[in-house]
Amino acid sequence: MTSHSSEVRLKALSLLRSGSKNADVARALDVPLGTVSYWLHVDRSKRGACPGPHNPQCPRCDGRPLDEAAYSYLLALYLGDGHIIQYSQHRVPSLMIACGDAWPGLMNECEAAMRAVFPDNSVCRVRRTGCHNVKVYSKHLWCLFPQHGAGKKHDRPIVLEPWQQCIVDTHPWKFIRGLVHSDGCRITNWTTRMVGGQKKRYEYPRYFFTNKSDDIRRLCSDTLTKVGVEWTTLARGSDPFNISVAKRPSVALMDAHIGPKY
Repeated sequence: MTSHSSEVRLKALSLLRSGSKNADVARALDVPLGTVSYWLHVDRSKRGACPGPHNPQCPRCDGRPLDEAAYSYLLALYLGDGHIIQYSQHRVPSLMIACGDAWPGLMNECEAAMRAVFPDNSVCRVRRTGCHNVKVYSKHLWCLFPQHGAGKKHDRPIVLEPWQQCIVDTHPWKFIRGLVHSDGCRITNWTTRMVGGQKKRYEYPRYFFTNKSDDIRRLCSDTLTKVGVEWTTLARGSDPFNISVAKRPSVALMDAHIGPKY
């Protein structure tokens, strides 16, 4: 520190107390950002202004109201493209949902659902190549997503608890929407047929859901059946990884509630 460090610190604190951002103060006074943050922390501590412990309530542990529609959607996203992890240097686990940059609307919907389910926690987006991880930290993730475990989901049983199944039964389309948004798609198939002695191309829309977990595919097919959607299983090689919805009335029903990713 220079001989003027006390003067600089007092000037920094004056700017910070007036509402200036740490980075702006550091830039204006040519002081490292970490030093400015430390000065602010010490100042708040001396004035008794440090925030108290963050202890948000949990729907399972404390009976806090849960946005069940948002949870049904977020649960499906987790089963498809999400994972929960706790690094050794972190105090609480994090839930991350991988969302492709090609579908910004889907990413916004994922973030909105995460904020609705965890209203007292911060949600952020972490940039990755071709996608963003929508992320939230909470010590109650284990409570709300008991399907977590070591290894890949298709290598372990995935069974909903009764309270989760009740939510999915109440909000089935939210659950199906989350599954399609994570591991599904709406595509245009084509085939040929003879019309008046001539072969003509015929196009038709179709939904697919693809997942290696037998349990997760069963959750998808059971929920589709409950809402009146007819489906079939298509094998990829010898593996029945695909659930297909191709009949016109069922596609129309899916279009009314799901539609293409966006």
